[in-house]
Amino acid sequence: MKFVILEKTFQEKMITYTGVELRPHWCLEKTGVYGSIITAFLGPCEVKTEHLVDWEDKLAHDFIRADQMLHFIGEWFGGSLESAVLYQRLFIVWTQTLLMKRGVQCTRIGDDLFIQDKKFSVSIATISPVSTLIHWGLNVNSNGAPVSAIGFKDLGFSQDDVLSFAKELLTHYCEEIKDIHQALCKVKPV
Repeated sequence: MKFVILEKTFQEKMITYTGVELRPHWCLEKTGVYGSIITAFLGPCEVKTEHLVDWEDKLAHDFIRADQMLHFIGEWFGGSLESAVLYQRLFIVWTQTLLMKRGVQCTRIGDDLFIQDKKFSVSIATISPVSTLIHWGLNVNSNGAPVSAIGFKDLGFSQDDVLSFAKELLTHYCEEIKDIHQALCKVKPV
């Protein structure tokens, strides 16, 4: 598993996540890297109801919005929707672990993280004809969110701290995925 941080988005050119980015080969288009990959980038979040993948939210006519998020899009070739949801939950657990290592108390409910009873994350897993896809968004500046939310800035993180967090999270997460794949290869069938 590879990861690429779109570092320009941390300096000058942010990408607005609208939901249409959650599609096959978006990561390839942005990075030129083939295969299973996770990308990280900064930018606003503006997902209208018609672009929601979560049917519960779509039927409730919800939307997702925040002035700035740290976004992650992951794509795996092969696998099931169930494996994508498990990858999604593993990512949330690693996020929680690294936040708590930094002294930030957070609670996980399903695939979301809450800090001080405020929503810190959004997340969805889905499947395409060729791959499974996941979007994770962690609030940087939660202004504009339609729910009570909190972001990295509220926690005292600078933009450099957010970039450092993204790199550490992706390093640990990709090592975990690699370790899972190695575990699959070392067992004798029974």
